[in-house]
Amino acid sequence: MQFDPAIAAQVSFTRVQDSGELGPDLEQAREAEAIFSGSAGREATAGYFTLLALGERHPDAVAFQEFLIYITWQQVTEETIPAHFQKGAELCDRYLSRLARGHDEVQAEQIRELRRSFRAGLGQSEDDEADYDADTPQGGD
Repeated sequence: MQFDPAIAAQVSFTRVQDSGELGPDLEQAREAEAIFSGSAGREATAGYFTLLALGERHPDAVAFQEFLIYITWQQVTEETIPAHFQKGAELCDRYLSRLARGHDEVQAEQIRELRRSFRAGLGQSEDDEADYDADTPQGGD
């Protein structure tokens, strides 16, 4: 990878806090992020799942969705199981199909790179990548 997902997660979470995109859920996100970042094992996993649940409530929160993708990669490195690779690929797909248009191209490229890594962890080939790009609607609403 050409970047550090842990640093990218920190940058994205700072943008989350500055943007107000989580509204009243920001404090819960801060608490869960502190648990995820400051602990290990079951406690960190609980923080991770709290953050994912907040992401489901805020599917259009661009910086928060980026943050979730980056921390899912961190979760993969801690617990290398198919469920984390699958969740990461799903988050990337959602981001790239809905949120990346009109936003930071650096973030979008990093997420494309992570998507390839998540998919590789699931045994999916680069050929599948071309199919995804061809099937993904481009531009417009």
